[in-house]
Amino acid sequence: MAEPQQSQEVSEEETHCPTADSVDLEDDHFETVEEIPVNEVQEDKALPPPHLTDRIFFIDLANKQLQTISPEALSPEHLEELHLEKNQIVTIPESIKCLKKIKVLYLDQNHIQDICEELGELKSLLNLDLSNNPLSCSSLPVISKLQSLRQLRLYKINLHEIPVQICENLIHLELLGLSDNNLECLPKEIVNMKKLKEIYLQKNKFESFPEELCHIASLEIIDLEQNLISFISDKVGFLTNLVKLFLAFNDLSFIPPTLQHCQKLAVLDLSHNLLFKLPSDLKNLTEMKIFRLSTNNLKKFPRQICCWTALSHVYLRDLGLHKVPRSFRRLTRVKVLDLSENCFDKIPKTICTMKNLEVLTLDGNQIEKVPVEVKKLTNLKCISLSDNQFSAFPMEIFLLESLEILYLGQENGIKFTGLPEEICKLQNLKELHVDNNCLEYLPVTIGSLTNLKILDCNNNLLKKLPDSVCKLQGLQTLLVQRNHLTQLPKDLDSLQELKLLLVDENPMTDPPTEVCCQGISAIWQYLREKRHKKAKLLKIQKIISTLFGNLEEDFRQSEDMNFHQKNLHDHPVFQKCKKLF
Repeated sequence: MAEPQQSQEVSEEETHCPTADSVDLEDDHFETVEEIPVNEVQEDKALPPPHLTDRIFFIDLANKQLQTISPEALSPEHLEELHLEKNQIVTIPESIKCLKKIKVLYLDQNHIQDICEELGELKSLLNLDLSNNPLSCSSLPVISKLQSLRQLRLYKINLHEIPVQICENLIHLELLGLSDNNLECLPKEIVNMKKLKEIYLQKNKFESFPEELCHIASLEIIDLEQNLISFISDKVGFLTNLVKLFLAFNDLSFIPPTLQHCQKLAVLDLSHNLLFKLPSDLKNLTEMKIFRLSTNNLKKFPRQICCWTALSHVYLRDLGLHKVPRSFRRLTRVKVLDLSENCFDKIPKTICTMKNLEVLTLDGNQIEKVPVEVKKLTNLKCISLSDNQFSAFPMEIFLLESLEILYLGQENGIKFTGLPEEICKLQNLKELHVDNNCLEYLPVTIGSLTNLKILDCNNNLLKKLPDSVCKLQGLQTLLVQRNHLTQLPKDLDSLQELKLLLVDENPMTDPPTEVCCQGISAIWQYLREKRHKKAKLLKIQKIISTLFGNLEEDFRQSEDMNFHQKNLHDHPVFQKCKKLF
């Protein structure tokens, strides 16, 4: 079943690149939804309800503003899955015990305070979610009777301690979700959960890595992000089946060398800590695929990672780095590389040998030029070079023919005054972000970027948009806020895919500001009406021209040429036409 949030892990196929001036690439996995921890690998909750003959196996009553659970929802004899999340349910009725075959029960995001004893009679229950409810701790031990349970989620229930009974009796549990509570420690009895594979403890109050977890050898995923952890025991090396470890946003200054024994570790997030170095023995973690170390105190490149030849995603933002070692070129499988907010004055040529690279972010450095070797990055789809120190527009970017997303916003860098005509060479471009510059115009050739979906020109000096913008028939977002625009192209409403048009803080007269403030529909209506009026005037002008021509011909045929010259403009028909015009 899918949860309200997605996994933290970035897909290896992901290529979209948020940048320093939009969304922090390092933090792109942090959601604002509170009920589910971001690192949890989710199931697909949007399955259609299966029906076999007259037997009902699945009922979805989520988000229906229910205040009670109706008897009808508890009556199907063969019901296996019931969704009641995101309602206003206050109590669980005693008749819940009628669901003898229920396997999946979602009651998260309601107003439930007490868990009735009858819930403990659901002996077939495998998956229970009671997150985001004001549950009383005294009623939680009822859950310990559900000995077949495989997944238990208790996120954000103001939990200060886990009832010992739950740890003693739920020995088949494989997933335990306790994020967003007030836990400071785990009961020692949790080691009874010998089949536990995933535990989510994000946003609690742990000051040290819970040593009890080191004795649960089956663990594959541990999420302890956003705690107060400053210490990790050497015993962490006992977790030989560990695949994903999330420790971001803690107070770690030291990682024990014994972590090298977690040979299956493939995802490690140590970002936003106080680390000044990594143990050299971590080079033995050769299964590592996704590594995050951003915002620590290293100042020196962590050479250990150059031995992780399976790496596909590397996040080294904000580490005070000046250079990349030559050995970094061994990482031939890297697809996503974030070196933003460091101290590079040029793009390391070592990076240009990484032919599988798809996403490269270098914003917030001191880069002055792009090396011609960048053309070797034949698979690069996204590059972010915002907030750097280019003395001129880096024309080498136009060698990247595979590029789909380009970020060149310069809020804190040297600003560009023009966008070269050669932009048309990037025929695969889907997003162009050139905000916070000093652009006075856009080249006419921008109209040839037929795949463009997003054009961001906010905070520039544009006085006019070229009419060729109207050729961008796939454009979905056009951002031109805070420029010097007074008018929009007359056929802009031909962009049928355009869903977002922002023209705030421009001295608009055509359409006028009051129309622009009403949104894209009002702007479209204005442009259509203006075209209609213009067409009507042209028609009148044509009629006048025809009439005037006929009058002139009549006067030419008159024998009294003096009359023609003297009285042509006084003729009543001419005067009528003149008033019409």
